[in-house]
Amino acid sequence: MSSPMSSPMSSRMSSRVSAGRSGWSVAPRCLRTRGHHRWISLQYYSSGGWRHTCGGSLIHRNWVLTAAHCVDQNLQFRVVAGDHNLYKSEGSEQVFSLSKIIVHPNWNTNNVAAGYDIALLRLASSATLNSSVQLAVLPESGSILPDGNTCYITGWGLTRTNGQLSSVLQQAYLPVVDYQTCSRASYWSSTVKNTMVCAGGDGIHAGCQGDSGGPLHCVVSGQYQVHGVTSFVSALGCNVKNKPTVFTRVSAYISWINSVLAQN
Repeated sequence: MSSPMSSPMSSRMSSRVSAGRSGWSVAPRCLRTRGHHRWISLQYYSSGGWRHTCGGSLIHRNWVLTAAHCVDQNLQFRVVAGDHNLYKSEGSEQVFSLSKIIVHPNWNTNNVAAGYDIALLRLASSATLNSSVQLAVLPESGSILPDGNTCYITGWGLTRTNGQLSSVLQQAYLPVVDYQTCSRASYWSSTVKNTMVCAGGDGIHAGCQGDSGGPLHCVVSGQYQVHGVTSFVSALGCNVKNKPTVFTRVSAYISWINSVLAQN
């Protein structure tokens, strides 16, 4: 089972696990400006319409990186690239069906705290790169960010308790909390693994339900790199003090990503 302190963050998770999936705390974020980050909405079909569930990162013209817990149910998914307002067409969107979903073989849907919360989605057609749709930059294999490194989470997740998804893409500043700190008993203890990245934890800004799978963009040598895939928060709430948002550490899975892309 998942740790009682951890709760995945796709926007449809409340029906799957009761502990902590309802009544989450507010996760304040700032309205983002266009241009810095890449915009991917993973959506599923239900009740005659498409609904946002998670974020993702376009890492190849026909591959999207996201969280395993976002796609481990038998649902019909699609990807919308270049999205900004979920409920308004702005002409920048590109919509794709999926030809393949590849979840990390070690992922356990009943134990998000074990790690391996990462998946790759092959698009049925290739994205057209332009000012709204660009490839994310991945980090070097094995790279570890220092404590306090500047990072931002982006997504359409909840912004108030029991509220709705944000209609427009938002971002929040979440500096890295190093593993030595994040694994302390007063933080995440043994729940967090060294294949994860912790960021935030100030009790104010955090990821929340609907942000899963989206990127943690971190500034490295003046360049934004995707160092994290949004994975889980505390079951006590999204923005609990000393419970940073936890991400799958992308640099721990570069060889797996390269292998999947090469074989498919």
